[in-house]
Amino acid sequence: MTITKYKLNSAQYHLMAETGIFDHVKGDRVELIAGEITEMSPIGSKHCACVARLQKMFERALGENVIVWTQCSIKLSELSEPQPDLTLLRLKNNFYAEQLPNPSDILLIIEVADSTISYDREVKMPLYAKFDIPEAWLVDVNGETLTRYNSPSSKGYKSTQIFDKSDFVACMGIEIAIANFLGE
Repeated sequence: MTITKYKLNSAQYHLMAETGIFDHVKGDRVELIAGEITEMSPIGSKHCACVARLQKMFERALGENVIVWTQCSIKLSELSEPQPDLTLLRLKNNFYAEQLPNPSDILLIIEVADSTISYDREVKMPLYAKFDIPEAWLVDVNGETLTRYNSPSSKGYKSTQIFDKSDFVACMGIEIAIANFLGE
């Protein structure tokens, strides 16, 4: 027996959402990754708190120069529309009302993980590199680390740095204490 997989494109994915196939009332959280619908894990309180701290921190420091896009879709291609936890976007007057941000709009992507660290590291980071996202962060709220990915290529990011809770990281002209978003 041969197993056949059917790839969905962005238009089909959006049509499914519009017709109610995904039940947001029940909490269905999905994203389109490489033509496949992927169910996202529920968000825990540590995860939520970290995302909220990051959002507030970036809005205070960079809010006049970027759009802080929190847990909203981005369009990498016709087959991939992930929902990073936080994305820093180039400033646009219409706030991307006409179309989702694409790779050329993205300055930084941040994924926060409590139960999905392997998936984020093995699937999402290579995906972001493939689409030439200049920088991506993977925040491990349980391990209290930040992995910073730079220098994207078709084979993944060429540079990674791991920071712990006692470190500082420079980003877009500001210095950030990692303890500030991981919490005390």
